[in-house]
Amino acid sequence: MRRRVESGHPPPIEGLTACPHLPPCPACPRFGERDIAPGAQRALDELAWAHGLPKVPIISGAYVGFRLRARLAIRGRVGSPKLGLFELDSHRVVHIPNCRVQHPLINRVANVVRRALVETRISSYSDKAQSGIARHLQVVVERVSQTAQVVIVANSPTAEPLAECCALIRARLGADLHSLWFNSKLEHTNTIMGPTFENLGGGPASVVESFGGASVHYPPGAFGQSNLDIAQRIIEHVRERIPQNSRVAEFYAGVGAIGLSVLDRVSQIHLNELNPHSLHGLGLAIEHLATADRAKLSVVPGSAASALEAARGAEVVIVDPPRKGLDRELTAHLREHPPDRLLYVSCGLASLLEDIARLSAPKTLRLAELTAFNLMPFTEHVEAVARLERC
Repeated sequence: MRRRVESGHPPPIEGLTACPHLPPCPACPRFGERDIAPGAQRALDELAWAHGLPKVPIISGAYVGFRLRARLAIRGRVGSPKLGLFELDSHRVVHIPNCRVQHPLINRVANVVRRALVETRISSYSDKAQSGIARHLQVVVERVSQTAQVVIVANSPTAEPLAECCALIRARLGADLHSLWFNSKLEHTNTIMGPTFENLGGGPASVVESFGGASVHYPPGAFGQSNLDIAQRIIEHVRERIPQNSRVAEFYAGVGAIGLSVLDRVSQIHLNELNPHSLHGLGLAIEHLATADRAKLSVVPGSAASALEAARGAEVVIVDPPRKGLDRELTAHLREHPPDRLLYVSCGLASLLEDIARLSAPKTLRLAELTAFNLMPFTEHVEAVARLERC
């Protein structure tokens, strides 16, 4: 049964001016529109309706300058590089020096890096020729210090060809620089970064953010959300749904943004993660924990499918899978051994719909609550948190 969607024209977004990069920049296909995409809203409302739940609430935040993390491609001629995003279905880069949704410091860093590349005559990577030095720029803004962790990704085994360029970047960013990193990416694939990072100049090893009073560490290779205002609201939403003194297991835990933030609410927690950079960040955070908190926590490295024992005895299970959704082995385990409560943090609407159908089919788990978060405004993406209870 399809539910009626309210019509009307929402008021304009305060402080949002026209984007000078649309078109052809593909990043914001719904630029200027509030809330999540109508199709996503309909799909979530229909899921809620099918389980006897009310219309799904949407949690939104800032629409300007909310992106604290960006990866920009570097392409173009020597002396005239472009830093930005690829046009759809191409390797043509749209230069975006005045992006409205990026934090102003990201735009400043990109401008400083571009000028340094121009003045030192560093070549940009060519996908067709598979040559050139500068490939990508990653910038992460640390909220508390308002400084930028900067990574130069290069088609070079060492940072030596970029030495003069990096010296200019350090000098011109000055106090705005958190740390400067070199990443070697020699393979001709669509993967943006290589496996190793070299700290150029001795800056901090990680960006540090605080969630639920816990310090969470993001080394340059670890995954992190770009919209930390909404990410923090998601974490708070999950925290509030964990009963005091619960035994908890979290799969796909990343650097521990959720798991570390709930240490004050749990009696024990097992954190599962596969990515080595995220595990490194988690390890950095654990080093700084109080002894009592460290005693509550254990890390289970590897795939979720190989870490099912982490859920044994857990009253609450948290899952935050990639867009493809849950590993089938984990889905089967949760169906056969349902926890009292399952908190599913979803970044893929299609996989969420499929996983909820699989999890609730045996009548061992039921969907009890569904909330949407506008994590990536102006896109088709929606983040959602589903609470399932044991029947």
